[in-house]
Amino acid sequence: MRFRRIAIAIAILIACLIAVGRMVGLIVEGLWFASLDQAEVFWTVLTARAALFVAVFTVSAGALWLSGYLSYLYAGRGSNVVTIVDERLLRAPWFLSITSAAILLALLIAIGGTPNWDTALRFVYQVPYGKRDPVFGYDIGFYLFSLPVFVALKNGLILLIFCCAALAGVVFVVRADIVLGQGAIRFSRAAVAHASALLGIYFALKACSYWLDRFLLLYGDNDVLIGAAYTDVHVRLPILWWLGGVSAAASIASWVNVRRCSDRVMFASVLLVFGNSLVFGWVYPALFNRYYVKPSELERETPYIAHNIALAREAYGLASIEVKPFPPEQRLNVAALEANRATIDNIRLWDQRPLMDTYAQLQEIRTYYKFRSIDIDRYWLDGEYRQVMLSAREIEPSLLPESARTWVNLHLLYTHGNGVVMSPVTRKSAEGLPVFYLHDIPPVSEGGPAVREPRIYFGQAGEGYVIVKTRALEFDYPKGKDNAYTTYAGRDGIAIGSLARRALFAWRFGDPNILLTAYITHESGIVLHRNIQDRVRTIAPFLTLDHDPYIVVSNGRLVWIQDAYTTSSWFPYSPRSMEDGVNYIRNSVKVVIDAYDGTVDFYVSDPADPIIRTYGRIFPHLFKRLSSMPMDLRRHLRYPEDLFLIQMQRYRTYHMDLPEVFYNREDLWQFPRELTDIDNANASGTPMPPYYIILRMPGEPRAEFVLMLPMVPSQRENMIAWLAARCDEPAYGKLVVYTFPKDKLVYGPFQIEARIQQDTSISGQISLWNQMGSRVIRGHLVVVPIDNSILYVSPLYLRATSGQLPELKRVITAYGDSVVMQDTLSAAFAALVQDTAHVATPKQRPDNARSREALSHYDRAMERLKAGDWGGFGAEIDALRPLLEGLAGERTNK
Repeated sequence: MRFRRIAIAIAILIACLIAVGRMVGLIVEGLWFASLDQAEVFWTVLTARAALFVAVFTVSAGALWLSGYLSYLYAGRGSNVVTIVDERLLRAPWFLSITSAAILLALLIAIGGTPNWDTALRFVYQVPYGKRDPVFGYDIGFYLFSLPVFVALKNGLILLIFCCAALAGVVFVVRADIVLGQGAIRFSRAAVAHASALLGIYFALKACSYWLDRFLLLYGDNDVLIGAAYTDVHVRLPILWWLGGVSAAASIASWVNVRRCSDRVMFASVLLVFGNSLVFGWVYPALFNRYYVKPSELERETPYIAHNIALAREAYGLASIEVKPFPPEQRLNVAALEANRATIDNIRLWDQRPLMDTYAQLQEIRTYYKFRSIDIDRYWLDGEYRQVMLSAREIEPSLLPESARTWVNLHLLYTHGNGVVMSPVTRKSAEGLPVFYLHDIPPVSEGGPAVREPRIYFGQAGEGYVIVKTRALEFDYPKGKDNAYTTYAGRDGIAIGSLARRALFAWRFGDPNILLTAYITHESGIVLHRNIQDRVRTIAPFLTLDHDPYIVVSNGRLVWIQDAYTTSSWFPYSPRSMEDGVNYIRNSVKVVIDAYDGTVDFYVSDPADPIIRTYGRIFPHLFKRLSSMPMDLRRHLRYPEDLFLIQMQRYRTYHMDLPEVFYNREDLWQFPRELTDIDNANASGTPMPPYYIILRMPGEPRAEFVLMLPMVPSQRENMIAWLAARCDEPAYGKLVVYTFPKDKLVYGPFQIEARIQQDTSISGQISLWNQMGSRVIRGHLVVVPIDNSILYVSPLYLRATSGQLPELKRVITAYGDSVVMQDTLSAAFAALVQDTAHVATPKQRPDNARSREALSHYDRAMERLKAGDWGGFGAEIDALRPLLEGLAGERTNK
């Protein structure tokens, strides 16, 4: 007895500690939300979770207790089972045991159901989609918002019925109303009556389940298409009505059997339902599909393939893609290069991996600073549209020497990073290193934007908490032999000056130093969720985040832009991803996080999305219109790479909009392959990733920032199309596909890679470098459309085997049948243009003074181009034009 009391006391103590810890966590989160003026979000989510928990727990506990109590109440009455029961079992505390078991099981069911608060709120506040499914004619909003709730409710109730049956079964077994022995199971009348009642409820739920299964046909996969196919609509759909009727009849029979108490009726009902399900639900449709549909599959499935194509394109945002022809030409000349100078000046020669190593060696300054990623963006600098690469210099206190990783250093002194590094994508120094627009600490601008507030308290690092406005000055940046210090002046931070608050946070983080330190004052604040993705997820856990937030210099401040998606797994006729089952996605939100004070703003970038409109009703003060975003920030919005990859993965198949072509998969596309390292020259390559580029698209008046990716046919390497997502207003978000004629060969990236490897002058030089204590690194191959021509550019880096500083040494370019390698991009283009010019036969040109003068201007233009002097190049071209026009006139007259 004493041991039992001790065990009960320990259990109560543990439960109290868990409850207190949970309560402390809720209080801390509530204070944090309030500090961001987002208390409405906190209370909405908390209320929804609590309401759902209470509802599920109440229903589950009541049903379980009733099932257990009734089984105990009627067990042994009129039993037809003869057995000997231990008297101690009859004297057991049944009421307490049944109540405890019901509460425990109900707690587990309620805890499992609480994460569905999001689904429940979306159901309550849903908005219509505006389009209907082609089979039942329901608004698609029914599938996005209502069907998930009905399915979850059905599954939860079936689980509850099984738990009720299990609890009652234990009681009946212990009370000897169910006896296992002699190869058979014997039931008392009370056990049969109880089982019949539960079976009646189960079969009623089964009838509802068959009604729901009709809609689930729209998510099937029969290898030909995703969604309801011919067999589903013409066979499975009527059968589901039949099975629902059988289940309803079995339910009524089971309830009638509560008075008759015949175990035969009970087993017959089970056999009837599941036997029909096996024969009519599985066997007959399979035979029908095999012997009736398959012989004429294309003819019968054509309308359903059309449904699949239309709705899949709708779900992934592919329906509005504009398809344009791209007739490739071999007419690259100096005039085309000059007309597309904005494109040429922004071809990316620096890859993230070698540039990250270079940034780390040149600009991390101290070991406790860290560049975590390289971002690609564009800025207007000195009146020119420039593509740049930049990275935030964040603090990593864990990189301090072990002896310096004290509590004060980790949480009070080393609180923030400092500044960004920025460099153009094309330029390099004489040594092959990047040229910096922004560098050093504090940031020094050499042609880049001014940075007036360089401190980064919130970034991609930011694990754990820091305490600001304490008696200890915060380390700001190294300054020669000394250090500069600062005190945080931003708005973020939960007041922690009182003893109660300090005790609260000490408990929350299990850190007594918060309570014991003498550095905290009445003005001190604790800063939480400093990792920007953790910060956004905590506020809006219903959004899916892009993997790559990027930093922007805007009006002298550093801010992060995080793309966020609304997703669903319930869009009809749409294929689901293998990873998370999602089959609907929209980039509905742009999140802006201030790197200094942690302010988070959610801007709706796709107001037509019904899911974000629903969340707008749930959280009416969380989201802002995109038009309210500062214009300087809107200039830096970009089409997210994750979304583009998902869309293009689907577009590989769903660009085929004719059911016959789709069925035969005769025009399937795939991502091209590329080689990024000479050490893997004999490898099969890796899929080419999409890339950002400043480009003047065909037919457009000016260059713009786009995300693009070439495509090749399945099992082929020639290029079949290139796709672009436009990033600049007013065309932001528009997708364009430029398709090549199928009767004309256009080299794909991997074919160009092979030609580079086969060029003896290039491969010989690379082999020589690799044998001289250096290692050659091949950069990504970039496909660059220039008017109706296609250029290929690939950087080549050299790294000493004993060093970590890659240098950009050569640029490889290809056009048509020419492949050249030069020191600079300008020199490479000049060589390509000269190769192209040699196609013309000089003997056919008039041999006079004017032609010699024209040749002189041309040679000087090439020299200016090699030197990167675009002004001089343009002047020589302007002087060349009238001479060529005169020569053309003379030839015409002759």
